[in-house]
Amino acid sequence: MQNKIELIIKQSNIKPSDCSYHTWRDVANKNGKRTGKIRILVLKVDHVARCEYICPECGYGNYEEKPWKRPFSINCTKCNFLIRVSRMRDEVKRERKMEKL
Repeated sequence: MQNKIELIIKQSNIKPSDCSYHTWRDVANKNGKRTGKIRILVLKVDHVARCEYICPECGYGNYEEKPWKRPFSINCTKCNFLIRVSRMRDEVKRERKMEKL
């Protein structure tokens, strides 16, 4: 990963109270294997999603900024794979449902 978000946090001395959203998660590819990563930082002052990812399909890593809205998704700039970031509660429910099957 490029660690651009880490640099923004250190240079601007951002505290957790300055963020309206911050997550760092594993991302699954089409086969369900978690081979990618995504990190999103949204500050309260501007509501811009600073997104850093490694695509689970092609392995390409990139940093992008786009307006923040839920549910959040971003396309890989290399292979155009759609990376979705669902709410944690929804993700846990989905995993429990899959375990029961």
